[in-house]
Amino acid sequence: MTARIDEIVCPVPAGPAQVLLAHGGGGRLMWRLIEELIVPALGDDPHRRSLHDGAVVTVEGARLAFTTDSYVVRPLIFPGGDIAQLAVNGTVNDLAMCGARPLALSAGLIVEEGLPLDLLRQLMESLGRAASAAGVRIVTGDTKVVDRGKGDGLFINTAGVGVVVAPHPVEPRAVRRGDAVLLSGDIGRHGIAIMASREGLAFETTIESDCAPLAAPVLELLAAGVEVHCLRDLTRGGLGAALVEIARTAGRRIAVEESAIPVRPDVHAACELLGLDPLYVANEGRFVAFVAPGDAERALSLLRGHPRGVGAARIGEVGGEGGDVVMIGPLGTARAVDLPSGEQLPRIC
Repeated sequence: MTARIDEIVCPVPAGPAQVLLAHGGGGRLMWRLIEELIVPALGDDPHRRSLHDGAVVTVEGARLAFTTDSYVVRPLIFPGGDIAQLAVNGTVNDLAMCGARPLALSAGLIVEEGLPLDLLRQLMESLGRAASAAGVRIVTGDTKVVDRGKGDGLFINTAGVGVVVAPHPVEPRAVRRGDAVLLSGDIGRHGIAIMASREGLAFETTIESDCAPLAAPVLELLAAGVEVHCLRDLTRGGLGAALVEIARTAGRRIAVEESAIPVRPDVHAACELLGLDPLYVANEGRFVAFVAPGDAERALSLLRGHPRGVGAARIGEVGGEGGDVVMIGPLGTARAVDLPSGEQLPRIC
């Protein structure tokens, strides 16, 4: 019998919001789908072997970063952002994680029949504002319309190109023993904002998505000469999935301090209520940086001086060979961090 993608990604029946669901990436089974089915079919290429947020290619002597992503969030507008802002910021951030200055984007729209034109106009205006705020141009695109009931209103695909400014490769394979692990701010807000909006949940305070462009703080680190070895934005699968993927690709053990990871009290309470682990909840304006130990404090100071890095923290360091992630609890106990079996929240980015 031939397996379907939903069987590969989510072999358990879907149920309440807190169970593992088929949609999205960041889970152990999605990793298998990519590693065992998709990548081998595309041939041998060193850019794909790095499994990074984008590829760095050399074109007539210029080093360019290139990436693409698709956005399928529901609802289309949520506290702190909308699908158009996600599409711009997500692609800008992927380019920045390659050590590049983002330049230009494409935008492909898949519009469901029946989507109100006023809503589409509102989202397109948001797309333009987000591009302007991120310092990029949208230079080309495409529009398709699908039958009613086939598109959740609107899907957006964006691809982006940027010029690499990092002097050395910024990728998981560049991670070294002794590197400091820095987190740019509190985690979990985007996923909880989507869940609350989708399910009509009311908390004492409104939790807004952290959706934001991250190129500026990254470029400040590079311009200051900080020795940055790897960057990763914490989207689907959250901080936990990002650390595990980097550890596996780098072949290094990463140790993180649980108490050093910033989680807002309202987000922590919402996660407890919903049965979610903030370690795996998605973010859209946070990244993790692996920097040389001698540059850690300077990098933290630079991040905290930027609006997108006010809550930056040093959360751990890289050890020897191993390819795994260890979480050190408040009492000094250690536990392994692994990829989740699936995705805690569907259609969040």
